[in-house]
Amino acid sequence: MRRNRQINVSRALALAGAFNFLISAAKACLLPFLTLYFRHLGLSPTETGLVMGTKHLIALVWSPIAGLLSKHYDKRRVLINSCLVASAVISLVIPFIPPADVHKLDCNDPISVISPTQSSRDTRKTEAHLMTYSNLKITNPTSASVEMPNGSQVYHLSSSSSGNQNLSTVTAIQAIKEKRSIVGLQNNLNEKSKLSDSTESHFDFISSLKAMDIQHQLFFLILIIISVLTATVAPLEWTADDGLYEYLDFADASDRYSNSKTWSLIGAAFGVGGAGIVVSQLNCLIAVETPRSVIHFVCFAVIALVTVPVASFLPFYLNRKRTRPNGLVKGLQLVRGSIRALLCAITILLVGMVISAVENFLLWEMQDKGSNELHMGLSLAFGLISQAAFPFFVGKISKFLSPGRLLTLSAAAVAVQSFYFSFLWGPWAVLPAQILNTLSFGGLWWAVQVQCGDIAIPETERSVTRVYNALCLDLGRALGSVIGGLAVQKFGIAWMFRGAAAVLIMWCIILPLLQMKAPRQRRINYSRLLAADASEASESESEQERDWLDKAMQDEKCNNNNGRRMHH
Repeated sequence: MRRNRQINVSRALALAGAFNFLISAAKACLLPFLTLYFRHLGLSPTETGLVMGTKHLIALVWSPIAGLLSKHYDKRRVLINSCLVASAVISLVIPFIPPADVHKLDCNDPISVISPTQSSRDTRKTEAHLMTYSNLKITNPTSASVEMPNGSQVYHLSSSSSGNQNLSTVTAIQAIKEKRSIVGLQNNLNEKSKLSDSTESHFDFISSLKAMDIQHQLFFLILIIISVLTATVAPLEWTADDGLYEYLDFADASDRYSNSKTWSLIGAAFGVGGAGIVVSQLNCLIAVETPRSVIHFVCFAVIALVTVPVASFLPFYLNRKRTRPNGLVKGLQLVRGSIRALLCAITILLVGMVISAVENFLLWEMQDKGSNELHMGLSLAFGLISQAAFPFFVGKISKFLSPGRLLTLSAAAVAVQSFYFSFLWGPWAVLPAQILNTLSFGGLWWAVQVQCGDIAIPETERSVTRVYNALCLDLGRALGSVIGGLAVQKFGIAWMFRGAAAVLIMWCIILPLLQMKAPRQRRINYSRLLAADASEASESESEQERDWLDKAMQDEKCNNNNGRRMHH
């Protein structure tokens, strides 16, 4: 960019807000409901936690690498547009993955009748209770003989009472559907394996994958596809933030870029709420064996493609003089060099673990209590709106609470939310706890921003902020996903929520004691120092001007006096 090129800051901020709104709406249409779709496919809680943990680890590693490479080769716009198109295509591939157990469910009968700690093998014993007698068509109500597709088993149904007949019929029909689903899925996998034998028989991984059972094949297939999808989604916001910030910094308007981040929360609320409303209005099956949850992937793909024209007009500026490859390393050194900054980092790491465990399995618990996509989407949207409302209260809260105390109080609010979620009793029971998002999320990140300003030196504030974001959004959530999945598998969702709340409450009790022992670091306001230097320089210049003016007036006065003397 040349110096003589006119910069339109308002246009840049409008495009930045539109991009943040659309990309957040696209992700909110799909990501909050992703674990619910995994449950529908038949993944166990442990497998769901491993998939989500891998997703966060890929985002932690790949986002800065992709951003650095695109900056080095000046291909930011190419990277963003290609990632948007690729993520839209990949998201439409996921619905074609067949579930481990194909079962017909009524939309009013949640799949969560099955215990969340059971694996897909154990759920086959209880899926028969989800069938209704109205779906059965038996020609002879007193006796029936049913043969399995492979002819291996024959069920003879005979009953003198309607209750026994209903139960026997339901059991037989469910057994047939289970057997057909397993046989059909095995046939599809066998056909695919025959094709792969002819072309890729030399790969040990393929041979080992074919030797696995259906459940493990499904797990690894989902793991691979979600990893590829994350690799296309993760660099979007990181790369766009770098380019837009440098553009506004070139125009001396970088302080206004933070205002565009509010549109991310509004877009996420619009996406999750809108997707929940749309999906809840559809029939349980929108096509033959196609559940309505596929609409989440369609909404993500549509909004991602709509974002491409906006991303094409994003104003980017590459300032090679300020390129700092070691910016994150410098930010990590600043965090490590301050005890209070380390305490803040540990706090948000624990908070990220709890948030991840809650987000992954909250919809499972809501589904167990009779909630559908409408309740889930509106409840999550209400929480995001509450978080976006924090700037309206930050002035009053900062008068009564210091950043350190607010950090502790925000972490305690996250623990209270987690403990409350373990006692849900109805579809809308989650709403009261969502009000606390104003404090638990909004207050937490305001305290983190203050901490970043306290330890950062010029041109490192964004690096320090990204270190905290990586600890909470990626590393903490990766650990929380894996640990949360294992805990749900062994103890259940409710006890996992209570255990996470107990750990975070104990840390909130210890944190104020450690903060009292930590030395206080006074913030150095570099902007005020620069302003003071400028004022001192202006004062010295004005003094020089006054000296020169006084000297000139004195000389003029002396000349006038000499002229009068000569005249006399």
